[in-house]
Amino acid sequence: MPEQRPDETGDVSERRQQGRPAVPPSRPRQTPPQPPVHHRTEQIDLRAGFPPVRNETTEIDLSQGLPAGLPLPPRRTRQGRRLGLDVGTVRIGVALSDPTGTLASPLETVERRRDGGDLDRIVALVEEHEVTEVIVGEPRHLSGASGASAREARAYSRSLAGRIGSVPVHLVDERLSTVTAASSLRANGLDSRAQRPVIDQAAAVVILQAYLDSQRGRS
Repeated sequence: MPEQRPDETGDVSERRQQGRPAVPPSRPRQTPPQPPVHHRTEQIDLRAGFPPVRNETTEIDLSQGLPAGLPLPPRRTRQGRRLGLDVGTVRIGVALSDPTGTLASPLETVERRRDGGDLDRIVALVEEHEVTEVIVGEPRHLSGASGASAREARAYSRSLAGRIGSVPVHLVDERLSTVTAASSLRANGLDSRAQRPVIDQAAAVVILQAYLDSQRGRS
């Protein structure tokens, strides 16, 4: 049997029996701790209050139109019901939209009164239905010129605007609105006599619906 040399470890139990120390297991090497990272800060003395904040703006020349590539926020449409008016010398047709401003429907016909009772009724309708805008038809000739009826509608709009405060009043071109309304009523089986009680409301619907459609096209 060959003689075992001192540098040979052999079996641990055998080494213990022979009185030689066992070889301890190896330990994993420990990574030395990384030094903490310090971020440079600036001390601000707040004993005299907060320092002034500078708001710098850049002037943009819009005389030649909007710059190319300028991001614009989406147009926000006003929410709420709209009231449409077809102002005549004897009666006022009234139409009302749904809360989303999509569809116009006939509401009622208001008789013109010398004591201003018709304005009182329109103001009451604005408050009752929480109207956000009033649309008044401005009758014009086919050529686009204004006549006595257009002047009357503008005067009525000014009087109404002075009564309803923050609710805006808009004048819109209403050429052929009554003709369009009459044609629509005839298509629904109403002759001239049957149209009289509702023709003003139908004209107001035409005026208001055209305005609502134009607003959706711009949004």
